[in-house]
Amino acid sequence: MKTRFSILFVGLSIAASAYAVEPTPSAVKDSKKADVIGAIKGWSSKDDLKISLPVTKFVLPNGLTVILLEDHSVPMVSYHTWYRVGSRDEYPGVTGAAHMLEHMMFKGAKKYDGKSFDRIFHENGITNNAFTSNDYTGFYEDLPSSKLELVMDMEVDRMSSLLISPDDLKSEKEVVAEERRWRVDNNPMGLMNELMMGTLFKVHSYKWPVIGYMKDIAAYDSEKLRFFYNTYYVPNNAVLVLVGDFKTSKVKSLIEKYYGQLPSRPLPERKYPEEPAQKVQLNATLKKDVQNSSFIVAFRSPKQSDPDMYALDLAMNILGYGSSSRLHKRLVYQKQIATSAYAYNRALQDSGVMGVGAAVKPGMGIQEALDVVYNEIYKLRNQKVSESELEKAKTQVMKDLVDGLRTMDGKARSLAVNEIVTGSYQSLFTDLERYQAVTAEDIKRVAEKYMQQTQRSIISLEPKAKKE
Repeated sequence: MKTRFSILFVGLSIAASAYAVEPTPSAVKDSKKADVIGAIKGWSSKDDLKISLPVTKFVLPNGLTVILLEDHSVPMVSYHTWYRVGSRDEYPGVTGAAHMLEHMMFKGAKKYDGKSFDRIFHENGITNNAFTSNDYTGFYEDLPSSKLELVMDMEVDRMSSLLISPDDLKSEKEVVAEERRWRVDNNPMGLMNELMMGTLFKVHSYKWPVIGYMKDIAAYDSEKLRFFYNTYYVPNNAVLVLVGDFKTSKVKSLIEKYYGQLPSRPLPERKYPEEPAQKVQLNATLKKDVQNSSFIVAFRSPKQSDPDMYALDLAMNILGYGSSSRLHKRLVYQKQIATSAYAYNRALQDSGVMGVGAAVKPGMGIQEALDVVYNEIYKLRNQKVSESELEKAKTQVMKDLVDGLRTMDGKARSLAVNEIVTGSYQSLFTDLERYQAVTAEDIKRVAEKYMQQTQRSIISLEPKAKKE
C-alpha cells in the first residue's frame, strides 16, 4: 500500500507569502545615483512595482467560492481545493482531526475508491498532494489541461461522498502515528516547535500541534471524523482556485454543472478564544539526546495582514535572514559560538509567532549566544536600522514573494491563501506596496511594541546529562 505523508504546516504557515506576478524589471533612471547595498540590479526601490492578475471570482448559490486565472503559457492547469478548516477548529480529544481527515480524503469515495484514486491520476499524468495548517486544509493537482473535467468529477466525488471506512482508518492511523514520530517525537526541532506553541498560547487552539497528540490519533474512529467531514467539507466552506490553460467561460459552466448540485450546509459559529497579553517572561527546557544546545526566543506577533506585520517581517529579515544578517555575523562569523542563527515572523489567521534562534557549538552553553540575541533585540527597540539594511531587507523579501509566483501552482496557492486568511485574494496585490512603505522608524516602533522582555518566551534544547 502506498504510504502518503502529506505536507504539514506546523504553524504556518506560508505566512506572508502570497503575491502576484513577477514585476518587470524597471530601467535605472538616474545613472549617477549610487546603488543601494543589497539591491537587485534593475529592480526599482520606489513604488512602481505594481501587481495585478486578471482574476475572475464568483460564488455559486451553494456558497462555493471560485477563483479563476487564465494562463496559456503551457497546456497545464493547477487545480486547488482549499477548506476553511485547520487545527484551530479542533478541541481536546480530537487534536489532529483536520490532518487525519486530509489523509482519509485519499482513501476513496462513492464513485472513485481508494485504489483507483492514485492510479487514475498517475495514468493521466496528474500529480497531486495535500497539506494541513492551523487555519486551512488544501488539496491540489497539476494536470494536463485536457484532463480538467476528470479531476473536477473526482474532487466533487470526495467533497460529497467520502467513505471513511473503519479498515482504511485503522491503517491510516498507523501512517499518521509514524508521521508524528518522524516529524515530532524523534525530531528535536519538531519537539521544540511544539513546546514553543504550547508556551506562547494558553487558551487559543494554536496551542496544540497540527498533527495532533499521539493519544488522540490512536483514539480516532469513523464517527468522529464523519462529524468533522460533514461539518466542514461543504461547498460553502471551500475555495476552488484554478490557474492555467482554459477558457474562463467554459470552465465556469463546468463548475456550475459539477459543483452546483452539491447542497450547502449550516456552518458552526466560529469562536476562538482570544489569547490574553503575556506579562512575564516564560521559560521551557527540553533535554534530549542531542550533540549541542539550541534555543528560540519567541514572541507573539499580530495576525496575517495586520499593518504591523510588514515592519515585523522586515525586522526579522534584518535580524536573522541569511549569512549577511546581524545575528549570523555576530554569532557565527565574529564570536564563532554558534553553527547557525535565524529569525522569522509567521503570521497566522488569528495571531502570529516570531522566533529568534540559534544552535550553539557542541560543548557550549546557550547564555553567551542568548545575550547576543538580547542585545540585538535591544538595538532594534532603541536604534533605527540603517537605510541600507532596510533596503536590503525589502529587496530580499520582495524577491522571495515574487519567486513564489513563477508557476501556476504558486499563483493558485497565493490566491487561495489570501482569500481564506485575509478574506480577499486582492490583498496580495497590495503587499509589495505595504513593504515598500515601511520606514526605519516603523521597525523601531514595532520592536518596542512586540519585543519587550516580559513578552518573550525562552525555549531551549539541551543535551541529556550522560550517565556515569
